[in-house]
Amino acid sequence: MLVPVIRYFTCALFALVAVILSAPAIGAETARKSTLAPGDYAFTLMHGGIQRTYRVHMPPQAAGGAPLPVVLNFHGAGSNGQQEEAFSKMDQAADAHGFIAVYPDGTGRFDRHFTWNAGFCCAYAMSHNIDDVGFTIALIDDLAARTPIMRRRVYATGMSNGGMMAYRLAAQASAHIAAAAPVAGSMVMPRFEPQRPIAIMAFNSVDDPLLHYAGGYGNHVRALFHRNLGNPGVEAGLARWVKYDGCSQPAQAAPPLVGNSASHDAGITATRYTWAPCKDGVEIVLWKLTGSGHTWPGGAQGQFERVLGRSTGLIDANEEMWRFFSRYELPR
Repeated sequence: MLVPVIRYFTCALFALVAVILSAPAIGAETARKSTLAPGDYAFTLMHGGIQRTYRVHMPPQAAGGAPLPVVLNFHGAGSNGQQEEAFSKMDQAADAHGFIAVYPDGTGRFDRHFTWNAGFCCAYAMSHNIDDVGFTIALIDDLAARTPIMRRRVYATGMSNGGMMAYRLAAQASAHIAAAAPVAGSMVMPRFEPQRPIAIMAFNSVDDPLLHYAGGYGNHVRALFHRNLGNPGVEAGLARWVKYDGCSQPAQAAPPLVGNSASHDAGITATRYTWAPCKDGVEIVLWKLTGSGHTWPGGAQGQFERVLGRSTGLIDANEEMWRFFSRYELPR
């Protein structure tokens, strides 16, 4: 009687092992279910009692299911993530280089006209003390739950008020942001408290009519955001990073790029200044333009030139910043 019982349980045990061995690994199945296919998505999450939104562009390389780097691209004041996606044309670079492009939305009283709390700017987000640093960290976690990402290769950029937000993240969320590349922005934080050296690449024009290169703002900005604004100037902000990052040499200037006299870029120049070496192998880089306005170099600004100043294709900010970003990742 004992032998048949043992034989029964032995057979059952072998059957159970066969089932386990034939089933897909739990981790692999989870990864498969949570991988976003190439394409465009819109997501929401709750943070600070507010429903927040963000857009995601998954490149063709997402089809393989492997973790990808992430670039967070923050819109300017009075804009939104969808407009920033079109304005910056970053999706093209994402597709070419295989990173996830993310376009978060700020907050505001009016639908689709948002701002970021970057410190002394801007408007609703600033006056309501919105925790946009905390929101960004929550966004990274939310995105990671939806699709595989390279947590050590998350980068921040943005236009104008969004560029200010990228600076703030570099200083206050350096455990999550590997490098930052603000465009047409300046550093307007009340406190400068980085936790580690971090690489910065800035894009600014000395002829920006809205955010003045040497400090202050143009009339259009002062009329809209008339209180608690501070802008010490582009180079004043970068000097704080140069000092903190321990860059030991003065900036080295590359030969300037000059716009073709027969093109839309006639009279525009772009000069790259680099501070290096710095601690932990980081660099501070400034693309200093002349002749262009409050612009995303290489972006789709044409119809806004009357207010924002001349657009330019002399350099492509997306390509320049991606080459810069790809050299850096968070320390282990």
